[in-house]
Amino acid sequence: MDWGNVTAEDLIDALREVDWSSPPRPLSEFFSRFTVPRSYAKWNSRLKCNLYYYRTNYFMMIVLILGLGFLRRPAAILAAILTALSISFLNDSFAGTFSEKVTRTVRQFSPHLAAKMRPPLTPVIRGRPSAKRAIHICGRPRWVFVFVFSSVSFILWYVSCGLLTVLWALTIALLATVLHASFRTPNLKARLNTFREEFRAVWRNYSEL
Repeated sequence: MDWGNVTAEDLIDALREVDWSSPPRPLSEFFSRFTVPRSYAKWNSRLKCNLYYYRTNYFMMIVLILGLGFLRRPAAILAAILTALSISFLNDSFAGTFSEKVTRTVRQFSPHLAAKMRPPLTPVIRGRPSAKRAIHICGRPRWVFVFVFSSVSFILWYVSCGLLTVLWALTIALLATVLHASFRTPNLKARLNTFREEFRAVWRNYSEL
């Protein structure tokens, strides 16, 4: 895959649809080899490849840096968790997995309530869905959870007086992510993983026909 031809919009769409449940890459691999890119095209391709391949590592690193910045502010830690969840809900795979696990847990105590948490059925015409299936979480549209969690986290940020701290912590976390993705040399695993993800995407589209 030529990452130089991948636009920022394509990368965001891929990160939104890809499965985030995979464990992070080992630290020995994450901090293995660093080199300076030879050109802007090489840097652009490497940045996109590493952001996609090490997505779980970068997400955990950002959350860790934010958490370290609020060790003395419990409300800010809770705000950081809610902010991370609201961002994670934008990923289709995470939203579906979260909804399924919550519904399964509720079913053990109240099967009637769990039945109401099922996503609405999409009409099927001639064996195909009539429209693209919208993502629901616990029977509600995804945007409801994103809005509620974002609103509560913003209130907690304001109450804890940690807005300036989170800006500094977020800046450091994003800078560390960009620096690592810029200088970490893509290895053979990253290339093979890319080809495997492409095959899965093609096979999924083929199976839906």
